[in-house]
Amino acid sequence: MRTLHVVTHPEATHHVEGVVGGWHDSRLTPAGVRAAASIARALRTRIPDGAEVELFSSDLRRTRQTAEEIAELFGVRPIPDRRLREKSYGVAEGRPQEWLDRRFVPPPATGERLEHDEGVEGAETKAAWVRRVYAAMDEILRRPCEHQIIVTHGGSLTFVVAAWIGMPIESLGHVGFRAPSGSITTLREDDFFHNRQVADLGDTRHLDAVEAD
Repeated sequence: MRTLHVVTHPEATHHVEGVVGGWHDSRLTPAGVRAAASIARALRTRIPDGAEVELFSSDLRRTRQTAEEIAELFGVRPIPDRRLREKSYGVAEGRPQEWLDRRFVPPPATGERLEHDEGVEGAETKAAWVRRVYAAMDEILRRPCEHQIIVTHGGSLTFVVAAWIGMPIESLGHVGFRAPSGSITTLREDDFFHNRQVADLGDTRHLDAVEAD
C-alpha cells in the first residue's frame, strides 16, 4: 500500500495581516508553529515505525517551517521543490488583499479558463500553475517509497490531488478541492488493483488540541 500524506501549511502571517500570499514569503504565526508540531505528531501516529518515509516541501518559508517540524520527528531531510509553491499573484503579493480584489478579473463561467488573464501583472495563469505542480508530482510518484509526505499550500493541493488520480490537465479548468490550513489529506494506492483513492480530504482533527490551547 502506497500512501501520500499531503499537508497544507497552517496559519501564516499573511493570513492574519490580510495581505496576498502566493509567493510572498510569509512565516508561520506562533499558532501556526504549534499547529505544525501537532501535524507532525499526527503523521507520526499514522506512519508505522521503521517505514521508509520521504518528505517534500514547497520552498517558501511557511511550508519549510512546517516541514522542519515533521522532519524532526521522522529523522528525515526535507526535499524542497519550488514547483510545489502556491499560485504566483505577481505584483499583488504582499499587498493588502483588498488591493488585489479591486483589480482581479475572475475567470468566465464557460470558455477558456486555464489561460485566463486575471488582470494582475506577473500573475501565473492557472495553466502555468497546474503544469509546474504536475511536473513535481510526476517526479515524486516515480520514486518507489511507501510513505511520502508533501507539504504545500491550500490552492496547490487541488493539483496534487488531481495529479494523483490522473486527471488530464485540460480538464482542470473548473476543478477545486477544498482543504483548510493545517490539514492532512491522505491518498492511497492499493497493491492489487493499483487504484488510487482520496482516502481523506482536508482532515483537521489533529488541530483540536491546538485550538483548545
